[in-house]
Amino acid sequence: MVIAETSSDLAEGTGCSHVDLGDSTRVALMITPRGRGPFGEQAREVLLAMRTVLGKYPEPMAITVQTVFLKDARDQAECEELFTAFSGADLPVTNYVLQPPCCGAALAMEAWAIGGKSVRVEHFGPQALAVAYDGVRWVYCAGVKPASSSRGVYPQTLDALGRLRAALEQAGSSFERVVRTWFYLGDITGPEGEAQRYQELNRARTDFYRDIRFHCSPSASNAAGGVYPASTGIGMVGHGLVASCMALETQRDDLFLLPLENPQQTPAYAYDSKYSSQSPKFSRAVALGLGDYVTTWVSGTASIVNAESRHLGDPERQTEQTIDNIERLIAPENFAQHGLKGAGASLHDLAKVRVYVKRAEDLAKCRAVCQRRFGAVPAIYAVAGICRPELLVEIEGVAFSRYARANA
Repeated sequence: MVIAETSSDLAEGTGCSHVDLGDSTRVALMITPRGRGPFGEQAREVLLAMRTVLGKYPEPMAITVQTVFLKDARDQAECEELFTAFSGADLPVTNYVLQPPCCGAALAMEAWAIGGKSVRVEHFGPQALAVAYDGVRWVYCAGVKPASSSRGVYPQTLDALGRLRAALEQAGSSFERVVRTWFYLGDITGPEGEAQRYQELNRARTDFYRDIRFHCSPSASNAAGGVYPASTGIGMVGHGLVASCMALETQRDDLFLLPLENPQQTPAYAYDSKYSSQSPKFSRAVALGLGDYVTTWVSGTASIVNAESRHLGDPERQTEQTIDNIERLIAPENFAQHGLKGAGASLHDLAKVRVYVKRAEDLAKCRAVCQRRFGAVPAIYAVAGICRPELLVEIEGVAFSRYARANA
């Protein structure tokens, strides 16, 4: 289902994946500019590469959500101006994240586009967008920040989550329908009172989620123990917070929503209090089955076995362990252990990955492992703090695979 492309007519560091879902086509673009000139030149190279890729498709492709990884916060205003001029009224919802590309570029960009005869796109202000086709409706919210008056990570997180909820409601959805979240937190392992900043985010998330019963449709009710969204909690430069999410509305009855845990990892929501006073409330992955297809969102994953960090100080072995964890998580055997035969994916079913590297000097070692294990899967490598000080690498991704219902 996933066809990756890294052809010579694309900028160096650029990759894209084409996913045919029958009634629609998804394209994931991971673009890093080749040039190292002024910011405007690099941003225009990114936009030209995106236009080149999407121009090859016979049907119009709508860009729905994008994340821009910035080296310098002072470039954001120029970036917003260029991207607005490029997209016009069709501007996608956008995260601007202070995570410098590892290669030294001024920016890198991940974008998702969709096309199809029945695809309909609705805009609900700058932070919410809905895509509807064939009985399903996706709602994307991005670029959500807490009010500048919020002091401390706990109130900032509650504020940001409340704003996500308001954006979802404006788009005709609700937080109960959320299947994937992202939290970009400045100085993620820094102190916050007597705790750590990421621990305070977890405390706020726990309190916000307390009365929420996650499900994307009446027919996809909660599994035993509840369904938490897949999620990434990752560091960025500064002390800010940016949040985004994705929700699904549908009345289709050929659907399942399955939270996945790695048999070699303790579920994050069951971590001992020594890691955080309130454990991180997310699933290692969430798989969504619609008809004959399965989409698996892989949460931010690191070199953790059971609940312990492994291979301290060794970026290569941490990268290997992280990819091992992802491979086991999405494997057909793990789906079967979760009660669903006929589903599952391999590393080559990933449409894209983000590789967060704590130290830019580890890029060559991490990238060599990723290229060997992932092959042509498009990737962006960004410098970012990880949720534990000893962890050097974190990886997230999304896989598309077929569901052999006859074997289920």
